[in-house]
Parts: sequence; C-alpha cells; structure tokens
Amino acid sequence: MAPTIGVFDSGFGGLTVLRALVERLPSARFAFLGDTARLPYGSKSRRTIARYAAQSAQFLANEQGAEFLVIACNTASALALDAIQDAVSVPVLGVIEPGAAAARAASGTGDVLVVATEATVHSSAYTAASTAHGLRAIEKACPLLVPLVEEGWTDHPITANVIEIYLGELRAEAAARGMNPDTLVLGCTHYPLLRLLFERAVQPGVKVIDSAESVAQTAAQQLNNGAASVSAGSVSETEIRCFATDSVEKFERLGPRFLGRPVGQVELIDLGG
Repeated sequence: MAPTIGVFDSGFGGLTVLRALVERLPSARFAFLGDTARLPYGSKSRRTIARYAAQSAQFLANEQGAEFLVIACNTASALALDAIQDAVSVPVLGVIEPGAAAARAASGTGDVLVVATEATVHSSAYTAASTAHGLRAIEKACPLLVPLVEEGWTDHPITANVIEIYLGELRAEAAARGMNPDTLVLGCTHYPLLRLLFERAVQPGVKVIDSAESVAQTAAQQLNNGAASVSAGSVSETEIRCFATDSVEKFERLGPRFLGRPVGQVELIDLGG
C-alpha cells in the first residue's frame, strides 16, 4: 500500500512543495494542511509557533494517518522542528536543511545567497544550516515578493524590477564582504513561482536552488530507502486531500497557482486556539 505523506504549512505557499512531491512520488497519498487561521507565523513567538506546528503535525499523523511529514513552512522549520519531532512518532523533514544541502552540492566557491521572508531571515536558520555545510551565506528578506505572487504577478515587469533591486543589494553586500557567491537559494515556498524571474536576474553562472525541489528530492530518497517505500503504480491516480483552518475560499482560488492543478474541495478544520 502506498504511504500517506502529510505536508504542513502556515498558509498555502507550501503547495509548491506538495507539487514537487507529487512529481517524484505520484503513487503516494497526500494530506496537506494550511493553518490559515493563525498565519502569519512570523509575527508569533517561538513558543506559540511550536504549539501551532505541533497541533498541525498531530492532526496529519494521528487523524490522517500520515507516515511521513514534510514541514513545507520555512518559519516552522526554522523555529519548531524539534517540537514537531517530539509531538509525533513518524519521520519529519523540514524545508531548510535540504535547501542548504543542495546549495553545498551546487556551489563551487562556497559562498551562497538566500532570499526569504523576514521571519525566516530573522531566525538565521539558513545561515546556520549553510555554515554546518561549510558554506558562507548572506540572507536577505524580500517582503514584497509574497504579496506579488499572491496577486498573480509572477511574470510582471514590476516583480522583475523588485527582484533586480533585492539581488542588487545582495550583490553589493557580498562584494563588501569579499564574497564570490555562485548559488542563490529560494528560501520561501512562494518563490518557486518566481524561479524564472530569478534565473533571468542572477549573474551568469549563478545557480538557483528551489528549496521546494530540494525537500521533495530528499523526501523521495528517504521514503524509498526506508520502510515506507513508494512503489510505482500503487494507486492509479495521486490522492490529495487539502485542509485549512480558515479562508477556504481563498485557498481554493489561489491554491491551483501553487499546486499546478485544482486543489479540489478544501476541508475546513478547527485545531483550537
């Protein structure tokens, strides 16, 4: 029987991670939860984020039977991964470590740039993960990009100009530090929708790392090497159930942009306060 994989995000940007997972594990069953009633996580304390994330993980593992959890939320991965692992008895994979590992594999100079949300940058999680892999990293918050993606302006000249400004500031900081970055990590689950714009904007030879792709690849490797292996053709069609704690209509309207297919009927659940 194909395993059930739980995917969790504070919103629905993590659907880009689910999309990458489906491409690699089409025979698996997926349960996706967006904790939309309590976003943004970035404005909450570490303790509150840990409580919210643990509740969401328990819903996926205990009520939906998930045998493997992917935390498709950079803030929760940065601040609550230990709490999530303590809350459930199934394997848990965050989104930050796979992105740093992919950067290590891609970089020749050992210098990398990271673009992410303010909350993720404030946590310094990518810097810590990069340092553990022997990399030097500069993180930059890009707060304008998430609303531009949600507006649907993923190939708009304004969005391209904003990206150019952010990258210009990053390049200037790297030069001031004497760094020679050859890799850019997209450290937010909204940013894969802007990958083409980033690839056009980076300097020649700079590789763009999509953290959604990185975490999906790592999940596929762990699942295929573990007890819950995924055999091709276990199910005739990928099964996806989506849950949200609020804003179901917005989820159903915007979700297909991130997932690349209809999200179906999103089920409203209540995880408490």
